[in-house]
Amino acid sequence: MIRTAAVVGTGLIGTSVGLALTRRGVHVHLLDADESAARVAAARGAGVFGPPPEPVDLAVVAVPPTRVAQVLADQQRRGLAHAYTDVASVKSATALAVSHTGVHLPSYVGGHPMAGSERSGPLAARAGLFEGRTWVLTPGPETSSGTLNRVLGAVALCGAVPLVMEPGGHDRAVALVSHAPHLVATLMAARLGGASREALALAGPGVRDVIRVAGGSPTLWTDIVRSNGPAIAEILGDLRKDLEALARALNALEVSGPESEEALASLGDLLERGREGWEAVYEPGGRVAAERVTLTVPLDGGPGEVDRLIDAAEGSGIDADGIRLSWSDEDRELSALLAAPVPTAEAVRRRLADDGWRVTVAAGS
Repeated sequence: MIRTAAVVGTGLIGTSVGLALTRRGVHVHLLDADESAARVAAARGAGVFGPPPEPVDLAVVAVPPTRVAQVLADQQRRGLAHAYTDVASVKSATALAVSHTGVHLPSYVGGHPMAGSERSGPLAARAGLFEGRTWVLTPGPETSSGTLNRVLGAVALCGAVPLVMEPGGHDRAVALVSHAPHLVATLMAARLGGASREALALAGPGVRDVIRVAGGSPTLWTDIVRSNGPAIAEILGDLRKDLEALARALNALEVSGPESEEALASLGDLLERGREGWEAVYEPGGRVAAERVTLTVPLDGGPGEVDRLIDAAEGSGIDADGIRLSWSDEDRELSALLAAPVPTAEAVRRRLADDGWRVTVAAGS
């Protein structure tokens, strides 16, 4: 049971942790080298400014990856908490640094909530940031069961879904699904820096979606990328091969004409693989969706009904991307299909039902 906690580092993630825990009745203390950030977080209701008078149940170290080990060691020496975790998005380098700083390992478990925003700082934080999101934990052989249970309790209070991984596997995975995509978005955004006013006037939702994450803090992302360089470089190397093949195909179409079979086949293959990757993430039958429960909500089709459902679903931790509309010719009925993580599906169903929506669990979920 978590009754007291401390958050060290009151940026987007740290302040969101404070907001989420405070909402569930935990007494949270906020610490930051930047006093103004901690005071802003306190003003937002994420906790009280300043260190606790006695050790808290859990301390969450929410600083960039390269600072975790030193901050953790400093706070352990001060006796801040009985158990500690971090939220750094790189785990192997963090674990290695922690092992070299004399940290008391039984009271520590690495962590990484898979949630965030291109915005930063305490003003961007929100209590529901982790609802339905995966929260990776990387316990080491020395981690005590008491420490792990306390962190699991905090993850549950934040509404997240815990997933235990080993540090190397985590880093390879986030290189693919987070770090490399961020750099690709940054590369595309960099191309727009010198674009003409006429070209920028044509920028619509498509390009905005592509470059959205490039708005993140360059300082933070420099720290993240340099901490996971080899894993990211491997992904970018494969991406480079695809880009070179694509460029060759486009040049061949220019030289040989738009009917060049080899060039069209190469282009088609890339687009097909891209569609397969999209389906793996988004489609109800995709590999990600296989770990989710499909909730069905019948709709009347009235004005604004879909928008109201989207707002209600997002309030329950389901993004608009996790919602599909389906028309049944047999029943002559429009329904919304919502993909909810297995551990939180029942809570999402109850919350939507409490808001007046008719919700059923799809057969086979």
